Amino acid sequence: MWADPQDDPRVTGYDPVGEKETLWEYLCRYRMTLVLKCEDLDASQLARRSVPPSTLSLLGLVRHLANVEHHWFRRVLQGGAERGPFEMAGFPDIDFDGALPDDGCVDEAWAAWHHAVEVADDWMMGEELGREVPFDGGSVEVRDVILHVTEEYARHMGHADLLRECIDGRTGQ
Repeated sequence: MWADPQDDPRVTGYDPVGEKETLWEYLCRYRMTLVLKCEDLDASQLARRSVPPSTLSLLGLVRHLANVEHHWFRRVLQGGAERGPFEMAGFPDIDFDGALPDDGCVDEAWAAWHHAVEVADDWMMGEELGREVPFDGGSVEVRDVILHVTEEYARHMGHADLLRECIDGRTGQ
């Protein structure tokens, strides 16, 4: 159930130079891991919950990480005000609770995630890691946000690994 190393999109042969490139490369590899964990699954499999009463699912993770990307890169670092793609007042877990076994829901989740990733990638091209932005009554450096988002992906890829193994036995990657 493992992909051959020559087919693994995370093996690029690219050796990042410098802090910014290294941090971004790690984040990009975790993003690719999310895609690998979800590939070749149908809507029902992607929406399959872990264990009751949890609403954790691979589809919920895609929706949640679209919100994470939007929140940190668009709202915090760029000062945007619009809500995330899967945020709803009064429903803090709508990203997971709204992950339904429906092709339209899956398409919407992936479109939102890809859009959030593209916005972050485009913005990051000219950014400085040490720059500070206002946040939560203080400030936060761009570097800290990248590390936080990478940490968020790393935590959830452990969940994704277990979810995928329960669906079809696929491990690793």
